[in-house]
Amino acid sequence: MITEKDHQFLQRCVELAKAAVDAGDEPFGSVLVSSEGKILFEDHNHVAAGDHTQHPEFAIARWAGQNMTLAERQGATVYTSGEHCPMCAAAHGWAQLGRIVYASSTEQLVVWLSELGVKAGKVKPLRITDVISDTVVEGPVEPFASQVRELHIRFHSAK
Repeated sequence: MITEKDHQFLQRCVELAKAAVDAGDEPFGSVLVSSEGKILFEDHNHVAAGDHTQHPEFAIARWAGQNMTLAERQGATVYTSGEHCPMCAAAHGWAQLGRIVYASSTEQLVVWLSELGVKAGKVKPLRITDVISDTVVEGPVEPFASQVRELHIRFHSAK
């Protein structure tokens, strides 16, 4: 069930995605939140320089593995502007992080990019649950999905 607190963290993800676009990068932003509701780590995409593994969800998984106990990781929530790609979903699973809440889905992104004439990437657009199991996954969540769509339009229109 999505709560008002979830909305606050999703709004932060959209702000981070906007910061990524402002920096010339793809619109993805993510936040790691402890079971107590404290933001522990946040980041946005850094793929513009050519390293396409520089996703915020992947950075969260690495940071969590180095800085949190297993119990802390399992109790944490990852909020993100877009559903995890397969690489990030796998990292989330390997790190044994808890719940995932995303603003926009992979399915939505595929449609948006197609509408914008963006060529499909080399990695299949799988849902998180096609990659990992035993993880609570919630999304997409409006009005955040619409805001993320606008950021994708802005990013791809500027190219």
